[in-house]
Amino acid sequence: MASSWKNTVCTYWDFYENLANDAGIDHILEESIRILFSYSLLKRGSSDDSFSIHPLVHSWARLRLKPEPQREAEKAREAFEIIVSGLQSLSKKSTADWVFERQVMPHINAMTKHMPPQCPTLSISKIQNGACTLGDIFCRHGRYKQAMEWYERALAEDENTLGVDHPDTLSTVHNMAFVFDKQGQYEKALEWYERVLAGRERALGVDHPDTVHTVHRMALAFYNQGQCEKALEWYERALAGREKALGIDHPDTLSTVHNMAVLFCKQGQYEKALSWYERALAGKEKALGVGHPDTVYTVHGMAAVFDMQGQYEKALSWYEQALAAFEKALGVDHPDTLSTVHNMALVFDKQGQHEKALSWYDRALAGREKALGIDHPGTLSTVHNLAVVFGKQGQYEKALEWFERALAGKEKAFGVGHPDTLDTVHSMALVFHKHAQYEKALERYAQVLAGYEKALGLHHPRTQDTLHRLANLHKNVGQTERVQSLQARFDALKSPHN
Repeated sequence: MASSWKNTVCTYWDFYENLANDAGIDHILEESIRILFSYSLLKRGSSDDSFSIHPLVHSWARLRLKPEPQREAEKAREAFEIIVSGLQSLSKKSTADWVFERQVMPHINAMTKHMPPQCPTLSISKIQNGACTLGDIFCRHGRYKQAMEWYERALAEDENTLGVDHPDTLSTVHNMAFVFDKQGQYEKALEWYERVLAGRERALGVDHPDTVHTVHRMALAFYNQGQCEKALEWYERALAGREKALGIDHPDTLSTVHNMAVLFCKQGQYEKALSWYERALAGKEKALGVGHPDTVYTVHGMAAVFDMQGQYEKALSWYEQALAAFEKALGVDHPDTLSTVHNMALVFDKQGQHEKALSWYDRALAGREKALGIDHPGTLSTVHNLAVVFGKQGQYEKALEWFERALAGKEKAFGVGHPDTLDTVHSMALVFHKHAQYEKALERYAQVLAGYEKALGLHHPRTQDTLHRLANLHKNVGQTERVQSLQARFDALKSPHN
């Protein structure tokens, strides 16, 4: 990776054209680095494939550039091209690539401060492609606010130069809709997907793979919103379109089959879920091979069904199969590998093996912090689950400490009203309830109820569960008026007119 990045940097040297075919170019770069080392202006990273520059050198460079705003903007432009070129050269599959992307993100943020909104020395296509690349990076790492900022920049260029219905413009809108979905802004996500769908149907036709991909994503947004029946309807439309355009064994078709299995599992239709997972698995093994990561995702999904059925030993067996395959294909610290480690910890927790669960969560947490960062949603999910285990062990203070860490991270990553954020508040309410801190429990249940009702709707199972818990606690502490008020809402839910 280091040599690849070095070559990328070299292509932007002013004298590169004269040295491109000169075998001494590596020597020149190494000599320049050696000189910087000799003055302690450069420090080698712990992994031996990266460098850091002394803060004084940063300050000196900034002071040198400040009197020359034109030069500062030009250097920001060069940095933009170097960063984008380096990131586009990655496979985005290995753990090293994930870690490298995370290491580069602070440099992107620094570069952004000095890059003007309009950069006449950069071609429009480079700005569009580069902004989308950086948006993809931040989105992949759960930095949704920054992802949206780059997508908005790309969209402005797309609309100005290509038009609102150009396929590239619609692709950027599609990416923005995906970010809204990840942020829990489901209505906004669907609104933007609908714009893409209408544009793609006009420009490409209803059966074009890109059009059907939007249908698939809309189904996912409905699923995340808890509208399983509507999600199923849209998945069926996507499946029919993909089977027609791509064939029954195409990986994209099988992706829809896989997601329908996930939905059936969510609905508690476990046998049906397994049947659809088996179809996806057979197709993926044929099209991609047994060790391909996409095939292994389906093995992972089948393990989750066995877990939901309470077949914990069978679930662990299938998770172990997935873990071995992910470790071989992606490495031990890849996010997908660590997702399996996380889920195995969850099974151990359900079996009552709390110490073993903590051990596996610790492994998942260490790996996710390294590969994804401490504030990534995946990392925060492990932090949350560690807190759950501490609560089950009766370590309430420790549980609350870890829940607070998860909550602070989720509020930053998602916002206070996102369902995942509210899940952590709900878990904190449970701890306060068990610890007989009823006022704190009531306060948090009420906060969660309002949030769930706004994000998911009053009929969503999570909303109803919170309503039920809140009513019971009010009853237990003798607050009968509040119980009657909540009971009226229960009765309204059961009404045939709702």
